[in-house]
Amino acid sequence: MKVAAVQMDVKILEKEHNLARIIAKLEEATRAGAGLAVFPECALTGYCFTSREEAWPLAETVPGPSTEKLGATARALGVTAVVGMLEREGDRLYNSAAVVDPKGILGTYRKMHLPSLGVDWFNALGDRAFAVFETSHGRLGVNICYDCSIPEAARVLKLNGAQVLAIPTNWPLGSDSWEHTPKVRATENHLHVIASDRVGEERGFRFSGHSQIVDFMGKVHAEAGETEETILYAELDLAAADQNRVVRVPGKWEFDRIAARRPEMYKVIAETRQH
Repeated sequence: MKVAAVQMDVKILEKEHNLARIIAKLEEATRAGAGLAVFPECALTGYCFTSREEAWPLAETVPGPSTEKLGATARALGVTAVVGMLEREGDRLYNSAAVVDPKGILGTYRKMHLPSLGVDWFNALGDRAFAVFETSHGRLGVNICYDCSIPEAARVLKLNGAQVLAIPTNWPLGSDSWEHTPKVRATENHLHVIASDRVGEERGFRFSGHSQIVDFMGKVHAEAGETEETILYAELDLAAADQNRVVRVPGKWEFDRIAARRPEMYKVIAETRQH
């Protein structure tokens, strides 16, 4: 299946402008044959807010006006998309990613791990288990930006059956995450990774670009540069990510990173510790 990573600039406080560009780029990706497209973190709203009060009016419930439009677009185009946004529920603000496909709005993933940066200073921690979305184009899990610095976040999705890990992100210039994280998460979990980063500048922060599409063996099929808006494409065999055993030399060099796990030895991972 052809997949797409959309690397784009985003205008803070200009949600309608951003939504129009997201829909235009989704249409472009679909014309190129993509069945799945991933957009950056907070692609609807921007990221570098100075207060919760500034960010709150840009947030939406789900369903809401923007996700309804995205869901309708996905239905019309027959495409699956992951789009970063700010979500609100009650009095809580979340850094979320909406997942839509030809059936409409499938739901959102809420960022679990929050850095001391941008709007995440003011957001609530994600409060839902790591979900695998059964989309029309494969089984999809989501990590948002800093989530993918926590190895367990991707591993849980793999163990729950994800074939693809979508990473909407806003890696600031100076972060080295783009250099290694997509490849490592793909290889160690034997699943495809689509990382979509921002470009441009927002309130003194520049973004790293280097969006990537990486297969379950760690092969980089496409990578963008640091500054340009672009759409990356690659053909991925999603079902192949379910076949965890790797055979280098039959009978002499074979391994399965999932079957080789020994959870009984990892209990410390689940312990809560004081920082």
